Amino acid sequence: MTEITNFRGETTSQSQTDQVKASVSGLIIRVGERVRKARERKGIPRRVLSEMSGVSPRYLAQLEAGEGNISIGLLQRVAIALDHRIDWLMGEDDPWTSDALRVADLFRGANMDVQKAVLRTLSPEPVETRRAHRLCLIGLRGAGKSTLGALAGQALDLPFVELNDEIEEQSGMPVNEVIALYGQEGYRRLEAQAISRVIATHDDMILAVAGGIVADPEAYNLLLGHFHTIWLRTSPDEHMARVRDQGDERPMAGNIEAMDQLRSILTSREALYGRALARLDTSGQGIDASLAQLLGLIRDRQFLG
Repeated sequence: MTEITNFRGETTSQSQTDQVKASVSGLIIRVGERVRKARERKGIPRRVLSEMSGVSPRYLAQLEAGEGNISIGLLQRVAIALDHRIDWLMGEDDPWTSDALRVADLFRGANMDVQKAVLRTLSPEPVETRRAHRLCLIGLRGAGKSTLGALAGQALDLPFVELNDEIEEQSGMPVNEVIALYGQEGYRRLEAQAISRVIATHDDMILAVAGGIVADPEAYNLLLGHFHTIWLRTSPDEHMARVRDQGDERPMAGNIEAMDQLRSILTSREALYGRALARLDTSGQGIDASLAQLLGLIRDRQFLG
């Protein structure tokens, strides 16, 4: 039997080496298939996934064909763009045949009464008790979460909290530095910890969260279970205009297809944002009108009892 000596001076048989190569090859093929299926389920072309993840179309094509030896860093970008965790793409169990995925699909397609019955069965504690008087505003940047959240907090005499402020206080550095130092995975961990902390310290509050939180199942489910969630939405044009009005030119800088990319993000996340208890469209509305509608929605849905 042929033996091979590695860099540590250890020897392995040729058969062991072949098993390792086969395992790696199988992993690459498995990841490629899951990326392709996840992209097709979201209904987005490879070009759009490339724009959302920053991974070239050619590399994505190789990856989906099982020929791309993608780095962990690039794979993480793809996972985030597809609204999945990286371990979901790499696990050995087939996620497409798992009961969890089937149940999740059935739950999303069920009417509100069925969803409430399922939640009551899975959560012995009344969901109204767990949510207390906590409100959470979700949606893409530019929807009005910070502005309307702060104004609603004043009107309802509730503390208003930006989750990113909590993360910065916890980490002792700005969010962009957190991401640069720890990556998206590190940021997501701090995000989940920050949610748990505000749940433990506030029974009455309004929380605004980053738009991408819906891509993290653990953090998003924590929000849905412990907050009355409201999806603030507006048109892609207004999203972009509001961000630019805030002095941020990055959405348009060097990217002539930024608007198409924004529309694709909105489309790909629509089902996730749609899991919120309520939604409010602020398109074409001024701040005063949007605030009045938000306060009316909170009152009509009896989110504060």
